Amino acid sequence: MLLDADAMLGRHPARDVGAGTVAEALAGMDRFGISEALVGHTLSWLHDPRTGNQALLELVAGQPRLHPCWVMLPDTCGETGTPAEFVTAALEGGVRAVRAYPVDHGYDLAGVDAAPVLDAVAEAGLPLLLDAAQTTWPQVEAVAAARPHLAIVVGGLGYRVLRQAAGVLARTENVHLGLANLSSHCGLEWLVERFGEQRLLFGTGAPTRDPAEAVTRLLWSELGDGAVAAIGAGNLRSLLREKVRVA
Repeated sequence: MLLDADAMLGRHPARDVGAGTVAEALAGMDRFGISEALVGHTLSWLHDPRTGNQALLELVAGQPRLHPCWVMLPDTCGETGTPAEFVTAALEGGVRAVRAYPVDHGYDLAGVDAAPVLDAVAEAGLPLLLDAAQTTWPQVEAVAAARPHLAIVVGGLGYRVLRQAAGVLARTENVHLGLANLSSHCGLEWLVERFGEQRLLFGTGAPTRDPAEAVTRLLWSELGDGAVAAIGAGNLRSLLREKVRVA
């Protein structure tokens, strides 16, 4: 059983990857044997987080296989309300995690502007997801060290990043890596050998990445069945269960 921690709904304005509908997402999941997915919305990323976050809830209503992931912003411009308002609305809407795009949205993840909303997200027990290209490893480490109870999942790793990622993993306990675009040869096996399977989460980056990439990387790996099951679904389920105000 696979649980995708990195998927998206909504049409991408510049990539020919489909219409981003719920039906397309579910069909793709069925094709690759993915039972459930944590999904965001392209509107939240590429247009307006408040509009996209609300549109996402409408799309996943009545879809038990799709779990909403909202996009956060610092509250400096009041776009998504105060940190308390943002988190309260997220929890009331059944949001299971929060994603950040610091580069695209123009803020410093480890800076003072983002600190209040990160504190609120950590207090609520919501995991924080982001791609490696949206931040730096020193920023990830600083946020993780300041909030040891905040689970941080860094995906979209690309190629030749293990040396940087490994240092952060060694010095923290709450930083995890996603499988989407983990392109180092035998990198998954090396990470599990060095840090344990609990630090890795299955994610595809669909639809902008082909899910076959992450599925093949995990299911054709040299890992044992227990490690595959943990990375494929168990680790993310454990992170999602740690929310303190939503069952």
